[in-house]
Amino acid sequence: MQRNVMTTAALGFVLIISSVAYANAADIKVICANALKTVLEELTPAFERTTDHKLVVIWGGSRPLKAQIEKGEVFDLAILTAAGIDDLIKQGKLVTATRTNLTTSGAGVAVRKGAPKPDISTVESFKRALLNAKSVVYVGQGSTGIHLRKVLPQLGIADALGDKTKLLPLGNPVALAIANGEAEIGMTQISEILPYAGVELVGPFPAEIQLYTSFATAVGSNAKQPEPAKALIKFLTAPAVAPVFKAKGLDPAA
Repeated sequence: MQRNVMTTAALGFVLIISSVAYANAADIKVICANALKTVLEELTPAFERTTDHKLVVIWGGSRPLKAQIEKGEVFDLAILTAAGIDDLIKQGKLVTATRTNLTTSGAGVAVRKGAPKPDISTVESFKRALLNAKSVVYVGQGSTGIHLRKVLPQLGIADALGDKTKLLPLGNPVALAIANGEAEIGMTQISEILPYAGVELVGPFPAEIQLYTSFATAVGSNAKQPEPAKALIKFLTAPAVAPVFKAKGLDPAA
């Protein structure tokens, strides 16, 4: 199935760029949020085979990556939260005309593979699942963590969870911590849960407290390879690659 998806994606891209000729292959430096890491890793081989371009990717959280750009990082393409992209455009760091919506990600709950899955279908059952858990974990400065620091007090359970909550630093995946047995329940972006074999997705946050994060892309104002970077945008937004986004827990932009 995965091979079929990739073949479809590659063929779709061939149709898109068939009328465009590239005189020289290029190294495209991409700054990309971790939420899209598994998508880009899977799609990279098809893009590179088709164009002869190579991707050089810097991964990380959207906030620290945005800070790197603001400090003068040289790159060709940025893939960050839509809010981060828009702010960088205002600062003149990105080319406005190239801004393109890519996907939306929701937050979810993870448990170790084979462990019982608690009911989190409603806000009340979500609260009960967290209160009944022996330990919970999330990235303190990640988008989900920042959201939870607002939501948990609103739900009236922040104090009760205090002693059994483990906050991870940026770059330390929640799913990996769950797979390693560091906590019973983890909360993070669904796209950062599905790739790990040692964990299972319980489900998304209840709709009333769900966090939807939109991601967008744009070419850097000082890009050394602007045209190849634009070709990558076309590739990532082609209808043929939408199944890859969906398989990774992401909703592709319309």
